[in-house]
Amino acid sequence: MKKLRLGTSDLEVSNLSLGCMGLGKLTVEQAEKVLHNALELGIDFFDHADIYSGGKSEEIFAEALKMNPSIRENIYLQTKAGIRKGFYDFSKEHLLSSVDQSLKRLKTDYIDVFLLHRPDALMEPEVVAEVFSELKEKGKVRHFGVSNHNPAQIELLKKYVGQDLIINQLQLSVMHTGMIDVGINVNNHNDQAVNRDGSILEYCRLHDMTIQAWSPFRYGLFEGLFIDNDEFPELNAKLQEIGDKYGINKSAVAVAWIMRHPAKIQTIVGTMTPERLTNIARASDITLTREEWYEIYRAAGNQLP
Repeated sequence: MKKLRLGTSDLEVSNLSLGCMGLGKLTVEQAEKVLHNALELGIDFFDHADIYSGGKSEEIFAEALKMNPSIRENIYLQTKAGIRKGFYDFSKEHLLSSVDQSLKRLKTDYIDVFLLHRPDALMEPEVVAEVFSELKEKGKVRHFGVSNHNPAQIELLKKYVGQDLIINQLQLSVMHTGMIDVGINVNNHNDQAVNRDGSILEYCRLHDMTIQAWSPFRYGLFEGLFIDNDEFPELNAKLQEIGDKYGINKSAVAVAWIMRHPAKIQTIVGTMTPERLTNIARASDITLTREEWYEIYRAAGNQLP
């Protein structure tokens, strides 16, 4: 498993992360198999959020790994907070409470990376700065970042926050490429030229923020999966063709497509099936050619200007 450095930090982690949202639906015994398989594959970074199964995902994770010191020192835990039922909440009380509850559920003394989950329209950056400083000073959180934020929102935070923001977690797949499309369609008047994210891809690269790609197999926000979906025959045929060349499956090719980008993106995969994770993990050892990358991009329905 290849490694990458997270932002400006000293963290060298696997370029594939296991998203733990689905753990809440498993028994402890099932979760043990998933997590130990991930570790055997070289995956050492685990992505959580306080809302995943209402906190149950974090509890099962800790129970499955038993969180002994030898395990904890060799893995990296990330969690997120800020989403509540019907609203977003970056208040001091909520963020501090969420971190404390995650620490308790995960049975650990510290979180390696803490992210603000989705932008809160009522965010007070001075308050977030107080929260981050308190969490850092008390040793509860070592590094910080955001999720689903645009450049202006990040800059507003950076005006007040004293810690580096090392991560921005964003939706990205071969069927969800807005942040890439806008850079290809400069000076055009088609839909793909519309800059909806403030050039977030280039911003993160300029400011040494690692992009974490979530939902690498989905199209749209919640519509569904594009792998083996009859609605996308050209894309699946191309993924199969390239997968056959490298001896990997279509899901692994889709992840290799993300990893090929020079932004050094960390891909978050949420499968709870050990065999599927094993197959996907092979993407870490594959480097697509430039031509293959563009072939997949075009097969997904994108036209080059």
